[in-house]
Amino acid sequence: MSYRDYVIAAYAVFAIVLLWDFVVPKLQVRAALRAARLRANRVATPKPFMDLER
Repeated sequence: MSYRDYVIAAYAVFAIVLLWDFVVPKLQVRAALRAARLRANRVATPKPFMDLER
């Protein structure tokens, strides 16, 4: 492997890690907001009243 190939590989790894650090937190925030929204809907929705019948 020549020096040029090493530098290209190093920049490629750097770009991948930089992209990963940009994308993953956004996905985690999206998942957390979705979970909070679903939880709020569960709490806000009243449970139906069921009469006991025999």
